Amino acid sequence: MKTSADPVRDYLRAVEREACALPADRRQELLADLAEHIEVTRAERPDAAIGDILAELGDPRAIAATALAEGGNGAAGAPARGGAGAPARRGKVHPLVPLLMLTLPFLVAAALPEVPAAQFCSTLFRVIGAVLLCTSVHWTSVQKTTGVLLAAVLPTVAISIWVSSGAAPGDDTLAHLANLATLVLLAGTAAWLWRVRRA
Repeated sequence: MKTSADPVRDYLRAVEREACALPADRRQELLADLAEHIEVTRAERPDAAIGDILAELGDPRAIAATALAEGGNGAAGAPARGGAGAPARRGKVHPLVPLLMLTLPFLVAAALPEVPAAQFCSTLFRVIGAVLLCTSVHWTSVQKTTGVLLAAVLPTVAISIWVSSGAAPGDDTLAHLANLATLVLLAGTAAWLWRVRRA
């Protein structure tokens, strides 16, 4: 077995060879994900040997087999549709949808605080947005957890405590400042999630 000056490139080429049955765009997505994972792992663990990192990823054949199984193309004859199996692995919901559902309903609830239906719909849409975020393929588990905590859990808990404890003063200025701070948090979280999303 010959040694290479660039084991990462050799590893990715091996995965590419083994995954040749995948549609080209899915194969490139797989290679990009692997390359990103290797890069992040090397940054997090600079003392780790590259061979150890690649060994942790697994055998290129196993990675390709898993990708093929996840694509659902197995024996279904999907190539007859011109690679119709490729979108099956992609998210069915655009990544902007959960971000908007977590952010915009808060504006409606803040604008109509005395309308119970607006509050209920706002809560419902934000729950749906959190579920869509958690089930999306566009973010890692850590990013999803952080996004849900910052965009759904933290504002909801803060508002609940504010209202139920009677801490909400009669002065509208403090309420407006609290709403503004919450909106900044939601917008900042949505912007961060949009920036770190996977294409």
